[in-house]
Amino acid sequence: MMEDVLLPVLIVGMLFVGLPWLIFHYVTKWKQAATLTSGDEKLLDELHEAARRLDDRLCTIERIMTAENPNWRQQCLPGRDDQSRRLLVEGE
Repeated sequence: MMEDVLLPVLIVGMLFVGLPWLIFHYVTKWKQAATLTSGDEKLLDELHEAARRLDDRLCTIERIMTAENPNWRQQCLPGRDDQSRRLLVEGE
């Protein structure tokens, strides 16, 4: 008689306690994994700042190059053969 009652109680307990706990546990883990940690945000900020500084340096170099040789961009175009590059350099 006791065995007939024990099995349904275990099944009902697993359905109404165990299964929701398992679902909520993994939903919580999934939500935590989807967010950026403070370390991730700090790293992104540092990378953004480094990219901004590199962009500023590149702009400075381009201004210096343009001041020294206004046609430097045409000399650096891909697809030019060596002869046309030599003609450009000799023409200066």
